[in-house]
Amino acid sequence: MTTLERPARPRRVHYPESDGKPMGETDLHRDLMTDLIFALKWFLSSTIAYVAGNLFIYYEEGNPRAVVAPDVFVIMGVPQRRRRIFQTWKEGGRVPDVVIEITSKRTQKDDRERKPAIYAALGVPEYFIFDPNGDYLDPQLQGFRLVNGMYERMQTFPLRSDALNLELRQEDSILRLYNSQTGERLPTSDEEVLARRAAEAARLAAERELLAETQARLAAEAARLAAEAHAAKLEARAAKLEAEVARLRAALAKRAKSSTEPQAPEEA
Repeated sequence: MTTLERPARPRRVHYPESDGKPMGETDLHRDLMTDLIFALKWFLSSTIAYVAGNLFIYYEEGNPRAVVAPDVFVIMGVPQRRRRIFQTWKEGGRVPDVVIEITSKRTQKDDRERKPAIYAALGVPEYFIFDPNGDYLDPQLQGFRLVNGMYERMQTFPLRSDALNLELRQEDSILRLYNSQTGERLPTSDEEVLARRAAEAARLAAERELLAETQARLAAEAARLAAEAHAAKLEARAAKLEAEVARLRAALAKRAKSSTEPQAPEEA
């Protein structure tokens, strides 16, 4: 009797979405991440690019330990959609083009040592690190560009991302992004809301002004038509009076003529 062996099932690998540890970051750290992600999505909205942050990037199939979670990253050529994790082998082998880390007491060693080594090995072209409070980095904002597999410190300021065509500038404890071509500062979500509200208020004010001008023009036109109608009525009345005067004059003339004509003698 022949026994058929069952084909071995491929081992199913679990890729966690979280390490189970609480975030434990400050309001400033969280706000910086949120504002940078919003600004980058806003800037790249017409470009095929994936912008995210604090998301697990798995870079070795079958090895759930080969993972890194940048604070903020951009992957060009990958569509923007919601993902629970990012697996490079399912995304055409794409890795981040730009990574930004907002360092803190809890993460500063990783941000200066372990993570840059991983990013360099993956071939991430640009790596930026920002220390909002200036406790661990001097200067607080630093940028690195991959050259021959190693990161070299950017020496010119403001720091420039060639991959994004953006400048990164420190403004007190805030990291802001600027369009390198126009000099325009990319908005935060709060600034975008305020700008939309201001634009809407300006639009409504312009509409109210146009409505007022239209009403004034219509009122002037109505007054002109009323004046013309009144004038036409006066002209008609004057013509009627003139006709009546002419009739009375004719009647008087006729009576005067008849009174001056000689009377025929009476017969005896």
